[in-house]
Amino acid sequence: MGMPKPRAATYEDVLNAPPNMVAEVVNGQLHLQPRPAMPHAAAASAIGGELAPPFTRGRGGPGGWILLDEPEIHLGADIVVPDIGGWRRARMDVIPNAAFVALAPDWVAEVLSPGTERFDRGDKLAVYAREQVAWVWLVNPRLRTLEILQLGSDGRWILRGTYHGNIKVRAEPFDAIEFDLGALWANVEPSDV
Repeated sequence: MGMPKPRAATYEDVLNAPPNMVAEVVNGQLHLQPRPAMPHAAAASAIGGELAPPFTRGRGGPGGWILLDEPEIHLGADIVVPDIGGWRRARMDVIPNAAFVALAPDWVAEVLSPGTERFDRGDKLAVYAREQVAWVWLVNPRLRTLEILQLGSDGRWILRGTYHGNIKVRAEPFDAIEFDLGALWANVEPSDV
């Protein structure tokens, strides 16, 4: 007799996760990660600070987006929590009054850390591709890099640009404005990488 197949993780597992953990379910497996360290949190906050005025509010930019920090997104049996998710208002014109969103975003930002990078670049990117998320930003505060990925018509990720340091960038799909990449790691102690 073979070993019994392990039970697939469910939303109940997410709800029962310890409060100090980010819980996600991908490919039937529960993934628990500790809350982000300060450089990770600073980078995610800075992205929102740079993008929200011109894209959410239309101040100095075109508007037309809803941007949310750490939204819980249910995509079939998978439950993901990107650092930031963005929906064009043409697809989601109001934020649902619910604990989660069941509509794939148009863009996500994942801030990479040593404990999450393999999962973010592997299983989560595969879910985003399957769900037709058009753009993914991978931000590495340790290396001070921003990678811009666009989903190709063949379902594969295309690297549209890699930026590093403290330069001004126009990063798709938010290339209507230029922002200071250094804002993502301003006032953060350099790492020993």
